[in-house]
Amino acid sequence: MGTVFSGLSALVVEDVADGGDAVVISARTRNVAVPCPVCGTPTAKVHGEHRRTVRDVPVDGCQVVDHLRVRRLACPALGCRLQTFREQIPGLLERHQRRTVRLAGQRRHRYATIITDAEPAGASRSCPTARRPPFSPGYGHILASRFADPENLRPKETTLLAKIAAACPEMTALADLVRGFATLLKPAEGNDVKLTEWITTARAIDLPHLRSFTNGLEIDRPAINAGLTLPYHNGRTEGANTRTKRIMRQMHGRAGFDLLRHPIPLP
Repeated sequence: MGTVFSGLSALVVEDVADGGDAVVISARTRNVAVPCPVCGTPTAKVHGEHRRTVRDVPVDGCQVVDHLRVRRLACPALGCRLQTFREQIPGLLERHQRRTVRLAGQRRHRYATIITDAEPAGASRSCPTARRPPFSPGYGHILASRFADPENLRPKETTLLAKIAAACPEMTALADLVRGFATLLKPAEGNDVKLTEWITTARAIDLPHLRSFTNGLEIDRPAINAGLTLPYHNGRTEGANTRTKRIMRQMHGRAGFDLLRHPIPLP
């Protein structure tokens, strides 16, 4: 736990709890003055608070979740165009991120190692530039290729994914489960039985997020069975609801029934 708290030195840790499958840390920012990002005027005047939940580096194989309270501060400078701003935590958390900087760095290092080791065996190991692969795909490219139909992959992608699978067996298992679930999305008789088999297989694999997903399937199982086995669906109804909500948003929420009945044809 010392490694975890050493990375939270910029915060005040208020509580550490055992959340079952994760260690939950509650922390807040310190009551110190922070410079305005526009004019640079220091301020500690609190306008409000904002709560953020982010993932942190695991401890002994257990996930760590940080519940953070971040202040929204008011800039005291009269001529500043930024009246309020949310304080940032440099070195710990970046803007709009759901994981800490150190956890993101570990993930980038892991995937960079996988991609680098996927280079041809004849490349020189002494020159750093020779270790670079011919292209550096991001996470989205890797996952999209991994979950795609193998028949649609190019030869170099097939070779690269074989290296990734050898370095990360969890990704291979996840990709196989995603493909198996995708085959159930086309309604057919017997899909409910196949879904039961799929859930059993998914729970046998040590992937916490899959366990959460399978638990959600079991909660609404009758409706899911109907969707996987029956040719009927409410797609047209949901589409009409989405269109109605879009029109209401375009009218800034001021659209009542009398007004909506004009742009929306009624039977």
